[in-house]
Amino acid sequence: MDCVFCKIINGEIPSYKVYEDDNFFAFLDINPLNLGHTLVIPKKHERWVWDVENVGEYFEVARKIAIAQKKAFGIELVVSLVVGEEVPHAHIWLIPRFENDGHGGSIDTNNKKTFSEEEMKEALEKIKMNII
Repeated sequence: MDCVFCKIINGEIPSYKVYEDDNFFAFLDINPLNLGHTLVIPKKHERWVWDVENVGEYFEVARKIAIAQKKAFGIELVVSLVVGEEVPHAHIWLIPRFENDGHGGSIDTNNKKTFSEEEMKEALEKIKMNII
């Protein structure tokens, strides 16, 4: 299978791994909408989020990471998006919202940001430290 997310899970493509358990994997988006933008995916290849058999567990993992993002960045809001058209593998976007982050009242999916490797690694560690 030529799925970029499956390749990330298998370690064929490097990633900033935020979280991993037997069924799910989370990593920082390399084209983030904000610092700490994380993708949560099932390890089993499913096309759509709604096809994930253990979807309740899936959303519990997303919740755990969103809470960690809030603590890591000292923010009140993490936006979650389930779109799934960009990559044909189920994924949930978790996007921290910051004051004056350039998105206005709602997330502008065209407003991608660039962060240095150092900034990405720092954000990664902050989130990982706050996952309970």
